[in-house]
Amino acid sequence: MLGFVEEIVLLQLDDAKGRFLELPLSAAHVVLAGAAVMELAMQNRIDADLDRVIVVDRTPTGDDILDDVLQRLAEAGELSPASALECVTAHAGAYHERAVRRLVAKGILREQDGRFLWVFRTRRYPVVNDSEQREVKARLRGLLLTDEIPDPRDVVLVCLIDACNLLGLVLSPHEIEQTRGRVAQLSRLDLIGQAMTRAVAEIRFTVRHAASPAY
Repeated sequence: MLGFVEEIVLLQLDDAKGRFLELPLSAAHVVLAGAAVMELAMQNRIDADLDRVIVVDRTPTGDDILDDVLQRLAEAGELSPASALECVTAHAGAYHERAVRRLVAKGILREQDGRFLWVFRTRRYPVVNDSEQREVKARLRGLLLTDEIPDPRDVVLVCLIDACNLLGLVLSPHEIEQTRGRVAQLSRLDLIGQAMTRAVAEIRFTVRHAASPAY
């Protein structure tokens, strides 16, 4: 099973080109940081009220990305949701690279070096096994296009990809318009708890004020 960080990275990959979408850096980093914070909340390592995010369990998760985030939040002490995201966002580039290496190690992606215009070195990540990517997209499509009872993890993932305007990776333009009400409904559900609801709101605000939509 992939974690939120890996799923977000995988969803940002254009599997036809083997390259990651050129999202504004601020948006890409904030949503990745949000994914890590959400995962820790789901694992009951952090909690929050309307004004603060606190670490309630410092027990390592066994995931090097999450454990690094957990340590940084613990060392920072009590933070506002916005400050917690800012703390993690500063290291999101490194977390992205780690997540890509994991996907390569799991045989989902393959690393391939090349040159762009025969001058600038580029790196592509062709999809070797697209079952994980197809499964994530199918799961989210099912959640958005039906009235099925949502899984809390999928609610979080929908909120994250909506916050960074990546719904176009799983839905057509017509479907995006068609499901706006469903997305709003999911974002208001109490299934994911106060900590994550607050964090999603902070991500949404930060990303949408930092960059124009990618889709």
